[in-house]
Amino acid sequence: MTEPHSLSSPPRPLGEVLWVHATSIERFMALCDIGLRLKAMRPDLVVLATWEAEMGEVPEAGGCDFLIGPLPSDQSSEAKAFLAQWQPDLCLWAGGNLRRGLLRQMREQGISALLVDILDREMPARKLRWLPDQRYRIFSGFDAIFTPSQTVRNQLLRGPLPADQVMLTSRLRLSTVPPGCDHDALSTLQQALGSRPVWLAARAQLEELPTLLEAHRTALRMLHRMLLVVALDDPQSRARARNLIVASGLQCADWDAGEEMDDYTQILITDSTNLGLWYRLAPVSLLASSLAPEMPGQNPLDALALGSVVLHGPASGHHSAIYDQLAALKATKQVSSAEELAEMVIHLSAPDMAAKRALAGWTVVTEGAEMTDQLIERVQDILDLREDQNATS
Repeated sequence: MTEPHSLSSPPRPLGEVLWVHATSIERFMALCDIGLRLKAMRPDLVVLATWEAEMGEVPEAGGCDFLIGPLPSDQSSEAKAFLAQWQPDLCLWAGGNLRRGLLRQMREQGISALLVDILDREMPARKLRWLPDQRYRIFSGFDAIFTPSQTVRNQLLRGPLPADQVMLTSRLRLSTVPPGCDHDALSTLQQALGSRPVWLAARAQLEELPTLLEAHRTALRMLHRMLLVVALDDPQSRARARNLIVASGLQCADWDAGEEMDDYTQILITDSTNLGLWYRLAPVSLLASSLAPEMPGQNPLDALALGSVVLHGPASGHHSAIYDQLAALKATKQVSSAEELAEMVIHLSAPDMAAKRALAGWTVVTEGAEMTDQLIERVQDILDLREDQNATS
């Protein structure tokens, strides 16, 4: 990823430029994910990102070529210089805090724009009730408006905006393209495991291993044939992990070293390069790198998309918003100790219990994918149209 750039550097690259602006970390991550997918379809596309100053530091985002920084105030010379310098072909603006002056300049320069995910509380206030509602001038500059709020849509349609310009959608969420796997290896492992219960610790840190071993030992008292797959975050820690497991008295095999698993194997260690395989095998996954507060946490969507129920520790990093949504639907569960972890692993090993949570998680993944696909399709249409117009001018 390119290092962040100031507003004054560098010159505009040739080709198409997509500008994304976010008003929350969750929206920033979702927009950059959309940028990444669009770049796969349009290899010459350049994506630049801005955000609100109060968001602070944003996470790394591979879908953005230029992290410009917080967007300046509406009437500042920096905001005007931003448009003059980059001349974006399209803006994706997620959320509120709309800049009237900037949007007016965009209209004057013929820059296309889509407004995404605006909520009731983010609608600009009407200043003088006895004068015509000037807010519609702001919204009329957008090619389309996507909102998850029926109230917002009804309010916008009271003005001159046509119905096909204001669409009711789900929330803008980070979506996922689930990782693939070696299907021959999957078939072999499924045959070897048979009916054995399995759970996975994905991207486990070495310091989390004592908690994992304690939880697994507790679970084995109830489910004697249960297998724990420990996918280590750092493959260089495999030897130390093995030593800890052997010292604990549990039977261990190293998948990456080619060691064969048998009925006496209680823990299988591997690295995290084949999580698409293990998510498909394990009905229950602990998304590790999360059991201590300073850890980064993980995006839960890959595991959920592949049908694995997600457990996680107290650390969620930049993914707290999606975890809050999933927890409300009982699609994920936070655990804070080895005892809680063992209890949930045992509880979710019952197929009917896991199925309910897996369905809830799949619903969230599907909603996010539908919104992402709809937005990508609209962006493609606008950029294609601009390309055709430029070719004929």
